[in-house]
Amino acid sequence: MIKYSVMLMLILTIGCSSQTSDEPLKSSDEPEAQHSLEEKDIIGNEEEVTTLVEKLAIPWSIAGSGETFFVTERDGRLLQIDSNGDVTEQTLELEKEILHYGEGGLLGLLLAPDFSNSGKAYLYHTYQEGDQILNRIVMVEKDHDTWQETDVLVDQIPGARFHNGGRLAFGPDGKLYATTGDALEPDLAQEETSLAGKILRMNVDGTVPEDNPFSDSLVYSFGHRNPQGLAWSDDGTMYASEHGNSAHDELNVIEAGRNYGWPVIEGDENAEKMSPPLYHTGDSTWAPSGIGYYDGTLYVAALRGSKIIAYDIESGEPETFYENSGRMRDIWIEDGYLYTITSNRDGRGNPEQSDDQLIRIKLD
Repeated sequence: MIKYSVMLMLILTIGCSSQTSDEPLKSSDEPEAQHSLEEKDIIGNEEEVTTLVEKLAIPWSIAGSGETFFVTERDGRLLQIDSNGDVTEQTLELEKEILHYGEGGLLGLLLAPDFSNSGKAYLYHTYQEGDQILNRIVMVEKDHDTWQETDVLVDQIPGARFHNGGRLAFGPDGKLYATTGDALEPDLAQEETSLAGKILRMNVDGTVPEDNPFSDSLVYSFGHRNPQGLAWSDDGTMYASEHGNSAHDELNVIEAGRNYGWPVIEGDENAEKMSPPLYHTGDSTWAPSGIGYYDGTLYVAALRGSKIIAYDIESGEPETFYENSGRMRDIWIEDGYLYTITSNRDGRGNPEQSDDQLIRIKLD
């Protein structure tokens, strides 16, 4: 097996949001791999806010285990952040080299339910094979500060400079779900045999569940453009966030086998056998990424919107929950706190010296 260190060559650094619903790309002064542990308390939007870590380099995903957090950075780094404030860069030993190209790179991270004992986790990352850009989902196992690939669950997921999806989550049914983008080929989202533009559902070993909607297929829903957030409410309803083509960003209720319309419909448009969104942003743009659920509310990390948006499920009304930290990428909710990461160094933000950051916001 060919092994690669996590310290990979930065191939290209450009933006993280949707190609057309976000602001134009601009150059980004990438930080070195250094992290400030100094904490500072600020008040934003009448919520208690604590900056836990500074000077991250385009973080993409948060996962927690007890009082320890793990954060992926898009150019291939994986960080362990301990409760005492120590930040330790991890080593990844993967069979395929991580390709950081545009929105691709080291994306989703999900810890196994028994992670504290097994050290097992799942990663979603971009790679190159010949002249093709692809994505894969792999299982890794942590041994001290080294994470070794142990199994490939899904590979050959179409990838591109933009629209790679990348979010991983466990559903209340114990199945593993993953979002994939249309890889800049919109028609693939309507092809049930393609893995592009889909939400995938699989057993924890990557096999197809017997009750999936399509025979011998990981496809759970289709007609997606670039979904980057997954969450479930207390009653088991599944929600996903999705980047629109030109505004019209979406929150969707996801049901097995449903077609969510891209590229045939968006916004208020309708077509036979296609599901309209639960909510869309109309002519404004959120560029939504990670989402989380808490007490009847979906919390949405908005990149272009540069805020955390609280969407009340019962009323159907969104409002600003937190802003003032720039582009927001992911959300992790635990023990009455919302943890989030900024994405100001992705080529589309206006980074400050302290960016990017891991932030904690009190919910209760």
